Amino acid sequence: MKLKAILLFLLMFSAFTNAQKKSKGDYFFFEYAYKDAIKEYTKELSKNSLSNQQYLNLADSYLRVGNYTKAAQLYEKQYQKDTTLATPYINKLLLSISKTKSRQEFTSYTENFSNFFSKELKDNADFNFEILEDNTNKEQDFLLFNCYLNSPQADFSPAFYKDELLFTSGRTKAKGKIYEPSGESYLDIYSGKVQADGDVTVPTVFKRVANSKYHKATPFYSEALKGIIYMLSNADGDNLLFDNKGKNTLAIGLVSEKGKFEYLLRDLSTSFYYPYYEAATSKLYFAANFEGGFGGTDIYYVHTNNGQIMSAPINLGPKINSSGNEIAPFIFEGSLFFSSDIFYGLGGMDMYTSNITADGFSTPVNLGKGINSTYDDFGFIIKKNEADNLYVGYFSSNREGGKGKDDIYGFKVTEKPGLKTIVIKGVVVNPANNRAIEEASITLLDEDENILKQAVSDAEGNYEFEIPFRKGYAVKAYKKGHGRFYEKFLQEEEVKAVTQNVKIGLPFIQDVVEEKENKTVIKLQKFYFAKGSSTITPAIASELDKVAAVVVNFPNIRLKVESHTNSRGSDSRNLALSQDRATAVKNYLLSKGVATDNVAEYIGYGENLVINQCKNGVYCLEFLHNQNDRTLITVLNYDELN
Repeated sequence: MKLKAILLFLLMFSAFTNAQKKSKGDYFFFEYAYKDAIKEYTKELSKNSLSNQQYLNLADSYLRVGNYTKAAQLYEKQYQKDTTLATPYINKLLLSISKTKSRQEFTSYTENFSNFFSKELKDNADFNFEILEDNTNKEQDFLLFNCYLNSPQADFSPAFYKDELLFTSGRTKAKGKIYEPSGESYLDIYSGKVQADGDVTVPTVFKRVANSKYHKATPFYSEALKGIIYMLSNADGDNLLFDNKGKNTLAIGLVSEKGKFEYLLRDLSTSFYYPYYEAATSKLYFAANFEGGFGGTDIYYVHTNNGQIMSAPINLGPKINSSGNEIAPFIFEGSLFFSSDIFYGLGGMDMYTSNITADGFSTPVNLGKGINSTYDDFGFIIKKNEADNLYVGYFSSNREGGKGKDDIYGFKVTEKPGLKTIVIKGVVVNPANNRAIEEASITLLDEDENILKQAVSDAEGNYEFEIPFRKGYAVKAYKKGHGRFYEKFLQEEEVKAVTQNVKIGLPFIQDVVEEKENKTVIKLQKFYFAKGSSTITPAIASELDKVAAVVVNFPNIRLKVESHTNSRGSDSRNLALSQDRATAVKNYLLSKGVATDNVAEYIGYGENLVINQCKNGVYCLEFLHNQNDRTLITVLNYDELN
């Protein structure tokens, strides 16, 4: 059974009537009378007369009335009976479980469905669970109203048309054919005048679309194409067209303002739903259930030339499309709005928004309880009302309290819907040569150093996080053999969306060390103390600052300060002088923030370890004595760091 594609019940009815004989439970189920459906299905269940599909309908009914515990029990029982349960029902099972268990318990439970989760699906789920939890008790600023135009039948899919509102309805006509699965008239397009308060007057049939006895639905008015794009039954005149399995599919057509009609997307074996044309890119968006998609119905687009199709359908990808069903695309001010029944929503179809970026889409954000419900909410449209500087829009819902099966609701809101988010992205490089570092571990922390997200850099060193807006956060990174990175950030509250580019430099340990005297030492320019002195001069300080920087990048490094003198002067005096110098170096490093744990040893060796023949009693040139006068910063745990 397919879930929604055009009208929420349309495909359910067509699939259902091909599959089985109706019962009383079925009647109430497809009338959205879920409480009555539960009563009837339960009676039939006691007589062992429920088919597998009717058993799932019973689970769906419990889901619809908010009894998530019972719904989860039924879905899980059916899954244990049939582990090949269709993806949409796995999605509903997870939705029910998510409402009855803690986040930790739910995460543990989903380990049984690892094949169900792509990386994008897991990221999207974590993101939306967090924002819905955070926004549970927050007041939303949507001013909602049920539109006057609604009827007892299904009214859905609103569209702006000049000073009118177009929409789809199955309302009863004085004349016309009846669509048997729903018992209503075939879907048609209606229009009503939009009033100053946003409500819509008594509607009439919109006669500018091509006349047909069959479905005409989900209109979109394109000023650029000077016409209405809409969905319609595949037909040849008054005769429906069928594929070799006897199925009539839905096409997308365009009718110009002068009345000229042409098909844009048409295939006897595939239905196309919810067209949206973006004039800026000449892309025609739509929903379809092609093989090879990510779940049920996915959102696609095709390139066009003034409306003429110029490419094969292109899937929007796993950031938008999920293992559930996605429908009803709409683009406004750089954001894609759409609906999905994926398990991490509030229930049924929820409306989401995603920012369109240079390389795709941001994480879709649930619009929240202020506008979404536990029922089906879809067909979102919005525009800016210059008169009062408010955003005004419409959507469809079958929530409780409406006039019919699906109603159109209007809303006003002060800001464009969508959560404030932060995208933290960048590249991890070796600062010595700016080469990318792959497989570095990057961690995003909150103000209390709790882990928010973790990632690993790709082959080009790239990484990216997206999180709900927070004022403060920190980024740290690490890779074995490299230094560590840590930086805090603070954002302004007023910013709607933030993209923080953070270039992470992770020095390679081999770039900051060298081999000397069979030891691994910090790479420094050789420095000299004044004769008989242990004072840290500016030149010496400049080199020791490099050591302090190494410790910042390698906080677990363990160092040994070794100071040596030449053989001139007494052995005891040279030993004491070298120890004073080693101590002076240690004290300077501590003054620069180096921890005592990092300076494990500081030893003066005097003239005991000269590196040439210039020992006591041997005449040597000055430069040879200078070779012995040296201070080394040895790395004691190099193998561990590398």
